[in-house]
Amino acid sequence: MFVRTAGDRDLAAIRALLVETWHATYDAIYGPERVTAITDEWHSIASLKARLTKPNSEFLVADDGKRIGGVAFAESIEDGRTIGLKQLYVLPDLQGRGIGGMLLDEVIESFPEARGVRLEVEAQNTRAVAFYEANGFVRSSDAGEHAGASGQPTLVYRRALAG
Repeated sequence: MFVRTAGDRDLAAIRALLVETWHATYDAIYGPERVTAITDEWHSIASLKARLTKPNSEFLVADDGKRIGGVAFAESIEDGRTIGLKQLYVLPDLQGRGIGGMLLDEVIESFPEARGVRLEVEAQNTRAVAFYEANGFVRSSDAGEHAGASGQPTLVYRRALAG
C-alpha cells in the first residue's frame, strides 16, 4: 500500500470503504439502520467531493494499485496549531497491517506547522481507542462535539508533535 491524495476518481471506492467499515464497526453499537442513515448522509459522494477542495485540509487514501484499503481526512484547526483528524478508516480485512499508521504519519507530515493532533472517537469503538493510544494519543478532558451511541459526547484524544 502507498498513501496518496484522494481524487475524484476515488470517491465511489472511498464511499464503499466507509460504508463497509462503518457497518463492521458500528452496527453493534448504533444498529444497522442508523449506520445506513449516517453513511448515506456523511459519506455521500457529494459530501466526500466537497472535501477534495476544502481549504487547509488533506484527504488521503491508501492504495495498492488494485483497491483502496484506507482513507484519512484532516484539517488545520486552532489557527494552524492543531491538526483536526476527522476520519481514519481501514477496511476490516486489512486492519492490523500498518495501513492506519501509514495514513496517520502522512496526515501529520501534511501539516508541518502543526504542534498537535486532535480527534474524537466513540467510546465504544475500543479498537480505535487502542490504536490511537498505541500511537501516542492521550485522552483529553475536552468534551467531544458529537454524541456517541450512549448519548454522551465522544472522547477527545490529543497528541503533541515535536517542533
